Formats: sequence, C-alpha cells, structure tokens
Amino acid sequence: MPPPFASELPPPPETTEGEDRGPLAENVTEARARRAPDIYPVELDEDSIDPDAAKVVRRLVRHGYEAYLVGGCVRDLLVDRRPKDFDVATSARPDDVRRLFRNSRIIGRRFRLVHVLFGGGKVIETATFRRAPEESAGRDADDLLIRNDNVFGEAAEDAQRRDFTANGLFYDIERREVIDWVKGMPDIERRAVQTIGNPVVRFLEDPVRILRAIKFSARLDFGISPEVYDAIVSCRSALRRAAKPRLFEEMLRLLREGAAHRSIWIAWETGVLDVLLPELSTYLADSLESEDVVWRILSELDRRLAEESQPLDDTLLWAALLVEPMREACIGERDRVDAAYEFLEPIVDRLNVPRRIADPVRRIVAMLPRIESGRLGRFARSALYPLAADVAALRGASLERAPESSSPSAAEESDGGRRRKRRRRRPRADA
Repeated sequence: MPPPFASELPPPPETTEGEDRGPLAENVTEARARRAPDIYPVELDEDSIDPDAAKVVRRLVRHGYEAYLVGGCVRDLLVDRRPKDFDVATSARPDDVRRLFRNSRIIGRRFRLVHVLFGGGKVIETATFRRAPEESAGRDADDLLIRNDNVFGEAAEDAQRRDFTANGLFYDIERREVIDWVKGMPDIERRAVQTIGNPVVRFLEDPVRILRAIKFSARLDFGISPEVYDAIVSCRSALRRAAKPRLFEEMLRLLREGAAHRSIWIAWETGVLDVLLPELSTYLADSLESEDVVWRILSELDRRLAEESQPLDDTLLWAALLVEPMREACIGERDRVDAAYEFLEPIVDRLNVPRRIADPVRRIVAMLPRIESGRLGRFARSALYPLAADVAALRGASLERAPESSSPSAAEESDGGRRRKRRRRRPRADA
C-alpha cells in the first residue's frame, strides 16, 4: 500500500507539557525549533527501508546525534518506488561517524563524508549536515556558480541547501515522521519538480541541476512547474560553465534509468540539447515528423532496461543515442570510420567523453551497414562485434515495433493540474 500524501495526513500531534518524548527529545526539539519544519506522521513500510541504513541511523541516535534518512530514498518511498540506495544525514562529524563504525571509511577532499560498508558491496553514505556557503565579498554578482560547498551546519540548513523540494525531506525512523523544511510534501503530492528557492539562482549556482530536473521529471513522471521550466530555458547556456565530467555523468544517468525517451525529449524541447549535443538537436529539428527513428530507438532502450536485471553497457547507451545522426554523417564517405571520428570529436571535447566509450561507438556506427547486410568479414571475430551486434539488434527491434508518440506526457508541466501545450523551444541567439 502506498504511503499517504500530505492532504491525507493528520495534523502534527501537539506535545503536552511534561510529556516524555524519549531519549534526546530535548536536543532534537530544540534544534528543530530554531527553524520550525512541517512534521508529517508517516509510517513507511519497514520492509522497504534498508535494514543497514536503519542500523546506521539508530546507532547515531543512541550516541546522542541527530540522524535521518534523507534525499532520494525518502522521496522514492513516498511515491511508492523502491530506492536504489539509502543516504543518511547526521549532526555527527566524519571522525565521530568513523569512530562509531569500524566498517567505514572517510572519503572526499572537497567535502568529507563517510561510507559505512556492509556485505555484498553495499554502501550507506553518511554525511554531516551542511549549510549553503556565504557569498564572498569580492564575488561577482553575476557569477553565482558555487565553488566551495564545504561548511558544516544544522539539519534545517542542510535541507535548504538541497536542489529540489522533493529531495529536501528528512525521515525520522524512531518517530516515524517526515520532517519538511522546504514544503516538499505538497510538491510530491501534486507530482511536481520544484526548486528550493528561486530556480534561476539555483540553476546558476549549479547548472547541472538543470539535467537533474529533467531526470526527475522523466524518471518519476513528475511535471515541471512553469517557473522551473522557464528557468531551464533561460539558464541552459550556463551548462557550458559546468564541469565536463559531471555533464557526461548526468547525461549517462538520463539514459540509464529507464526514461531515456522522455529525458531526451525534454532536453530537446527546452533547448538543453542545443547546448550539450547540438549535432543531435539539429538532426531532430531537421527530421520530418514521421521520421521518429531516434525516439523509437530510445523507447526500445527503455524497454530493454525495464526487462533486464543487469545495467546496459555505457557504450551501448551512447551508440543508441547518437547512431542516427552519425549514420547520416557517414553517408557517401569513403572512410566511414574517419567520418564518424570527425562527427564525434566535438562531442568528446564538449562532454569529456572517455576514449573507452568514444572509440568503440565510432567503430560500431561505421560498421553497422555491414552488420545489417550480413557482410561481416574479419569484424565478426573482433572483441567489439558482440556489442556492435547488440546495437544493430536494438536498432532493428525499434524499427520493427509500431511507431510511438515522440512527445511523452512526462514533460508536461504541472501547476495545480494545468498543463503546458507541447511545443519545440527554439534556441535563442545566445544559447
């Protein structure tokens, strides 16, 4: 049974004077009172909560620290999805956590946090509460990019520094309460992606949040609030200032999580694709409406991810995304491998695509016509052939299936039930 939403929850219980709230109640209550959150009694399914994550939280609380489940795991449990992993936030400093858990290690230079290790390679990431960095006196008012996020804080400050309201919820395992400093429960109820604070400011602080907004909308089937949607469009050029490895990793996440079709559609519609993959964006813009091969390949990719228990190879994901514009670039060229190289090289530079992925993608796409025609030759004995055959099979299966609409409903905006008319946002001159 899915957990109740905010409108279905009873009001927070009143505490009578002298009532015993259990160990550490005074410290926890005092910390919350500084910035009073909304408290929602919610009994999440105990079987859905990772027992090792619960063990970490309870041990920290027993030793006098605040500790909660936080972020994506709380969000996913509230929308009746199984979390991929569980994160813990605590008032304990990294050295304190390390002392409590012998099976742990401190990682990170920019910000130290603790990985508590369990059997089977499981890791419970445990981070000390942080707060947003203060503005430097010499900081350019037009440059909001965060370059230092290494300041300890309190639980309320940690919630406020997060990106989206749905990711800013804390769950108190002992009290069985969702603690909401950021008005995230109403946004989860209406299934809307909403930033904490001004979306323009949040996207300029960290442009990669634009891709995260797209990912959450597509993967969770959430709408994007109108103000967040408009901020994505107006701030998309800021993605050029983001760290290239982070852009590459977030693009992979758009493809990995079973919502590649919806993710790439939203990125194209908002103009984000014009900034990150103009080669693909131009190909889509120039294609006839009936030529929906890219979207059908991405839908087939999503179907494969839903059916297979193991993740797909990153090379396969990138080949599936770029195969159609790369095939077009190779048409009529004497050296197809060289033509594929020329097409892919700007993308490698723009997104820091590793050579271990770029080189196989280039060779696979160049060889696809021979694979599809059965003229394999020596290529059939190469180590790359199984992956190339997989790409050919993926493309072939997508062409055999009935065409699907290329504009998924996941990109529709949400504002109390209001939906934005679907349309292609052309890039501005400064994009």
